[in-house]
Amino acid sequence: MNRPPARAEGAVDPVDEVLPLPQLVTYGIQHVLAFYAGAVLIPIILSGALGLSHEQLIHLINADLFTCGIASILQAGGIGNIGVRLPLLQGVTFTAVSPMIAIGLSAGGGVPGLLLIYGSVIVAGACTFFAAPHFARLLRFFPPAVTGTVILIIGIALLPVAASDVVNGVGPHRMQDPVALKNVLYGLATLGVIVAIQRFFRGFVSTIAVLLGLVAGTLLAWVCGDAHFDSVLQAPAFGYTTPFHFGLPTFNLFAILSMLIVMLITMIETTGDVYATGEIVQRRIRPDDIARAIRADGAATFLGGILNSFPYTCFAENVGLVRLTQIKSRWVVVAAGVVMLMLGSMPKAAAVVAAIPHPVLGGAALAMFAAVAVVGIQTLSRVDFNDHRNIVIVGTSLGLGMLVTAQPNLAAAFPGWAQTVFGSGITLAAITAILLNLLFNHVGRGGLSPAAAVAGRPGGLIGLDAVNAMDAQAFEETFGGLVENTPWVLERAWAMRPFADTLALRAAFQNALITGSSEEQLQLMNSFADLGSAADAHNDYRLDPAEAGAGGLDADARREVHEMAQAYRSHFGFPLIICARDSERYQRTVLEGWSRMANALAVERAAGLIEIARIANARFNDLVADANPIQTARARAYRNA
Repeated sequence: MNRPPARAEGAVDPVDEVLPLPQLVTYGIQHVLAFYAGAVLIPIILSGALGLSHEQLIHLINADLFTCGIASILQAGGIGNIGVRLPLLQGVTFTAVSPMIAIGLSAGGGVPGLLLIYGSVIVAGACTFFAAPHFARLLRFFPPAVTGTVILIIGIALLPVAASDVVNGVGPHRMQDPVALKNVLYGLATLGVIVAIQRFFRGFVSTIAVLLGLVAGTLLAWVCGDAHFDSVLQAPAFGYTTPFHFGLPTFNLFAILSMLIVMLITMIETTGDVYATGEIVQRRIRPDDIARAIRADGAATFLGGILNSFPYTCFAENVGLVRLTQIKSRWVVVAAGVVMLMLGSMPKAAAVVAAIPHPVLGGAALAMFAAVAVVGIQTLSRVDFNDHRNIVIVGTSLGLGMLVTAQPNLAAAFPGWAQTVFGSGITLAAITAILLNLLFNHVGRGGLSPAAAVAGRPGGLIGLDAVNAMDAQAFEETFGGLVENTPWVLERAWAMRPFADTLALRAAFQNALITGSSEEQLQLMNSFADLGSAADAHNDYRLDPAEAGAGGLDADARREVHEMAQAYRSHFGFPLIICARDSERYQRTVLEGWSRMANALAVERAAGLIEIARIANARFNDLVADANPIQTARARAYRNA
C-alpha cells in the first residue's frame, strides 16, 4: 500500500506555527512599523481638536500603544472564547474619530471632554463584548458579494491615507500645494525597494520586504536631511500608563449611543478583516470565529476606556502585510503586541519609530492597502456576476463608498447623527452592501412566500408545482448538479413525483442513492473527479472545497491533495469522495484520505455513498437557499444556536 508523504504527518498549520525567536521579533517589529503611523495619528488628531497639552498628548500616545499591545495579544493569542487566533493586529478605529471629537467638544473639550469620551467607550466596549455571539449569527447575511465588497472598499478607501503620507501627511483628503518632489521620491523609493526585494530575493529576506523598505527610505531621508531623531534624546526613558490617569469617566446617554453606532460599524469592519485574513491563510471562517474576534474588540475597547485609550478594531494595514509577506503565524502578531507594550512603556523607543518620515510610511502603506484590495477582488471572484442581483449589490456599494472617499466634505451636508455613516466610504459601502443583500436576497422573490419556491436557476424561480409537472429532461437540467448528472439517480428521483414539499424532494434523492445496484453506485462514485485534478477544477464538486476555504491552494498543496487522491483511486478503484465543506483545512482532508486507505473495500464504498449524500444535501441547501432565503436563514440560525 502507498504511504503518505512524511511531511503530511504531524503538519503544523501555518497559522499556529511558532517561528524561531529571531524571526518572531523581526516580523513583529515589521508589523509595528507598518501600523505605527495609524496608531499615533488618532491621539494626535483628538488632542488637537480638544486642545490638550503636549504632555497629555504624549500620555495618550503611550496609552494607545500599550493598549494596542494588549488588544493584539488578546486577538491573535486568544483567551478562552475571546480572540479569533488569526494574525490580526489591533488598533484604534478611524471610524471613531469624528464621533469622539463631537462627544469631547460637547463637554467643552480638554480633560472633561476626554472623560466623557472614555465613559462612552467603556459602555460601548462592554455592549460589544456581550453582543458578539448574536452578531455572529447574522453571518448568513454576509455572502461573498458583501464581504468581498467590504474588503475591497477597505483597501481602496485607505489608499488616500497612504497618498497623504506620501505628500508629507497633510491630511487624508488634502494635497500639499505645491507637492514637494522629494517627498514623492521618498515614497516611490520605499515602494520600489519593497517591490525589488520581493522580485529578486527569496526566503526570509523577501518576507521582511516592508521592514527593509522602511529602513531604506528612512536612511535616504536622513542622508538628505529630512529625517530627524532629536526627539529621542528629549523623550524620557520610561513611562507607564495608569488606569483613569485623567480622572474618573463621565457618562452621557447620547454620547453612549453615538459610540454604540461606531462599534456596530466596527463589527462590520472586523468581520471584513477576519474574512480577508481567512482568505489569505486559507482557513474557513465560521460564526464562532467572528464572535471571538468581536469579543476581543469589545474587551479591548472596554479596557481602552480604563487605560486612557479608544475603541479598537483589526487593522487593515496589517492584513495587507500578511498578504504581502505570506507569513501567516499568529504568534508574529503576539510578538508585535509585546513590542508595542515595550514601546508604550519606553517613550524613547517610541520616539525612534515616530521619526520615520511620513512619505516613507506612505510608500509602504500604498503596497499594503493595495494588497487588501486584492484580497477583496479574490473574494469577489467567487461571486456569480451572471446574477444581476450581485452586480447591483457590488456596483452600488462600491459607487457610494468611492463617492464619500473622493468627496469627503459630502458628510457636512448631513445632520450630525448621519455624519458617522456618510463620513466614511468604508462604513457607507458596508451598510449599503448589507442592506442591498437583504433587499435582493432576503425580501421578496420567494422570501415573502417561502413555501412556494423550490429552486433558483437562470430565468427565475421554480415552484413546487412546476417541479411536479417537469418532464425527465427538465428535471435533470434543474437538479442534475446535485449528483454529478448521474442518469439513474435523477430518473429514480423524478419517478417519485409528486412531491408534497421540499423535504419530500430532498428525500427522493436520498432514497434513490440507497436503491442503486452495486454497479450503479460504482458508476455514481466514478462520476466524481479526483480531488486536486484538472478535471476537479471545472466540475461542480470543485465548488465544495472552495466553500471550505480550499479554493486558494498553492501548487504544492494541490499536488499533495492530488497525490493522495490518486493513491486512493489506485488502491480501491474509485475516487476518494469527501464533503469538503465539513473539513476545516485541506491538511485534514489529506490525512483523512491516507487513513481511510486502511479500511476494507466494502467499508469505503459505503463511506463514499454517505459522503455523496452529504454533498448532495449541501448542494440542495444552496439551491433552496437561493429560492427561499428567509426559510434557509431561519434554519441556519436554528442550527447555529
